[in-house]
Amino acid sequence: MKIILFFCFVTLFGYAQTLHSLIDYAKKHSTISKQNQSSLDLAALNRQNAKAQQFGELNIVGDYNHYNIEHTLAPLVPSSISSGTPVTTSKDIYSAGLSYTLPLFTGFAQTRSVEMESIATQMSHAKVKLSTQQLIYNIRTLYLSILAQEEIYKAQRQYRYALGRLRKKVAYEVKLGKKAKVDYLKASADESMARTKEALLRANIEVTKATLSALVGKEVGTIQKEKIHLSKPHYNLKRLYEKAQGLSKVAVDEMAVKKAEKAVQKSYAMKLPQVNFNGYVGKNYGEDIQTHDWDNETLWQVGVNVRYNLVDFGQRNIAVEKAKVAKMQAGYRLEQTKLDLKKLLRQGVANANQTYASYRGNQTQYRLSLEAQKIEQVRYENDLSTMNDLLLARAKTWLAKAQLIESKYNYQKSQYYIEYLMEEGVTK
Repeated sequence: MKIILFFCFVTLFGYAQTLHSLIDYAKKHSTISKQNQSSLDLAALNRQNAKAQQFGELNIVGDYNHYNIEHTLAPLVPSSISSGTPVTTSKDIYSAGLSYTLPLFTGFAQTRSVEMESIATQMSHAKVKLSTQQLIYNIRTLYLSILAQEEIYKAQRQYRYALGRLRKKVAYEVKLGKKAKVDYLKASADESMARTKEALLRANIEVTKATLSALVGKEVGTIQKEKIHLSKPHYNLKRLYEKAQGLSKVAVDEMAVKKAEKAVQKSYAMKLPQVNFNGYVGKNYGEDIQTHDWDNETLWQVGVNVRYNLVDFGQRNIAVEKAKVAKMQAGYRLEQTKLDLKKLLRQGVANANQTYASYRGNQTQYRLSLEAQKIEQVRYENDLSTMNDLLLARAKTWLAKAQLIESKYNYQKSQYYIEYLMEEGVTK
């Protein structure tokens, strides 16, 4: 018998999943975490690509041309003409070699690109932190919702059991002729309604668990209870506002402003000359028309070219203005983020105070409803009240208990929400 009880205990508690274990698993294995990691990888690759563009391009090049008249494998120069050496000519010429192109001066456009990608990488890290905060907050709220529903479900089951005992007692008294049959029918109807409510609560628990499982990335079964410490919240809004200025939410928009500024600087680069270095080394191959022998010539060249656009009919000016407008928009988003954060913190603190007050009120309501139910029970047993009065008192007691349970978990959710706003969920 002891062995059976031991295994039951292990099954119920040993394998129950904790909130922290689900959060740790989700941070590593959920699809959201994997998407976050891929965004970091992509940002790092974009930064590497921007840096790599500064070193130019080295290409293997090849070419084949058929001409209607003979061409030399290499350009004719005075020395080759005066020497009298036969020159190889062919109508089919093949070439193969290496070419290298290096941007020497782009108006600092490449430098700005690297700086922009560096900022983008920092933004990606901050956004991943925000996404992780959102993930943790959603897991926490769903976890508490399941605990609340399970506790309400147990209370509902106890309520149904109590109604069942009342129905049986009334049935016995009806048989003895002490109570009317209508009392038995009313008790049976309320018991049936309680059973339906119990089934609905059980279904809601399964639905919420399915939602949590999809978020975490694995099946969520039995979960452990969380200790909730209820105490009157004391938040200093001024301090919260000051601390909020350094949050990732604000930092992302601040970096967006810096990135937009770099984009403005980059747009001015189009108004400056573009200087590139070019180099080539390779061979030309062809069949000599006179001797039918294959011959080749080695060619190489290096050079610098400059390109400066004189007139583009306002395209560069438009690009600069567009970059400036984008910077203004980024500044507006930063300002709005700070305003929204201030509003959300005010709402979060008000909600925390409200849920605590609601819990205290529900505590009193439940205690009074329980006392009223006991009085109605005695009154009914002494034929001083009706079955309707007794069932109404029981229903009010049940409702007060359900509200008390719900307000307790809503209070904890309000604490988690403020932690989410202040980006403290990852460290806890």
